[in-house]
Amino acid sequence: MSDTLYQVYKNATLALPRPFILLDKDLLDQNIKAILQRAHGKSIRIASKSIRSVAILKMLLEQSPTMIGVMSYSAEETLFLLENEIQNILIGYPIVNKEHIRQLCVKIATGAQVTFMVDSIEHIQLIEACAAAIPTTVNVCIDIDMSSKFPFIYFGVYRSSINTLAQLKTLVQYIKSTSHIKIHGLMGYEAQIAGLPDQVASKGFMNRVISFLKKKSIAEIAARRKACVDYLQAEGFTLSIINGGGTGSIESTLQENYINEVTAGSGFFNSHLFDSYKQFKHQAALMYAIECTRKPQTNIITCSGGGYVASGAIGHNKQAIPHLPLGLQLIPDEGTGEVQTPMDISHCKVPIQLGDPIFMRHSKAGEVCERFNKIHILIDQKNILEVNTYRGIGKCFL
Repeated sequence: MSDTLYQVYKNATLALPRPFILLDKDLLDQNIKAILQRAHGKSIRIASKSIRSVAILKMLLEQSPTMIGVMSYSAEETLFLLENEIQNILIGYPIVNKEHIRQLCVKIATGAQVTFMVDSIEHIQLIEACAAAIPTTVNVCIDIDMSSKFPFIYFGVYRSSINTLAQLKTLVQYIKSTSHIKIHGLMGYEAQIAGLPDQVASKGFMNRVISFLKKKSIAEIAARRKACVDYLQAEGFTLSIINGGGTGSIESTLQENYINEVTAGSGFFNSHLFDSYKQFKHQAALMYAIECTRKPQTNIITCSGGGYVASGAIGHNKQAIPHLPLGLQLIPDEGTGEVQTPMDISHCKVPIQLGDPIFMRHSKAGEVCERFNKIHILIDQKNILEVNTYRGIGKCFL
């Protein structure tokens, strides 16, 4: 990455008040192409939580016939996407609010293509009651746990309650007793593969440990997922959705040839957590700009705002990082701040003046969109197209 690109971004955005989000369309296109290549023709379901803009979701869906639909993250978001003519939605997480379930069932009764996520009898009971009252038939996708339990190590996340074939069988037998629910798919998200970097600078020993655990986990969870798929097919279910993976695990997930779709989202924008993976390298397409407002010392600048910290376990990797110009470093004792962010410019070759933009990269792809109303898309390194985020349309789902 050269400082020439900094000048391009700076010149193209002179008229924009800081802070703002910038999306480099050329780099986005490179990421789209790379993800399509990584998927080898398999269907891709776009994780909306990593995008959080209707306009960009539609842009992605238009790129290829293999971009088949969206994985949403809440009931209200799903209803909103349906209102904006986005179909084939897999709700990535269970819904237990009865009114939300009812509203979705009403939409399904009129033709909406929505699949609920479930992993318990309680989920099925709630959906069945609402679907029967309308009446309509509802598709569900069963979420199975993809974590691995090694001696003294729980390698994964606490997600689904179904982590054995016996538990799946119990749920399936209960679903068979219902009248308004159809098993449409199976999903297993291997978070410990998709969301855990394995080539982090200065973490040589830990990288080797993570790579070793990933290798063992991939084999173990593949056997579990296959057993679940085999059982459902043997029971006579046609699974339209067999979903797995995420941006960080496309290659290993697709080793299971019965997988018919993978989920991707973060890779399109490529937040900085995805810089440290062995299997792929994507481009830093999305960033946000903050403004230099002070020079408290010759080697220090201070910028307005910047403290957009990602969710998850607390750590330095959840902070945003300086992106352009090159050579900027955060001050360890201050980090990114609520209303100001100081940076060390000792190693920066570009002279920085008051009012100059500093481009930052968020730790997670879509979360930063909750802080901005618009995304400014840079086209051909000079033209700016503005599109709304969810927030820009007055929406806040989680």
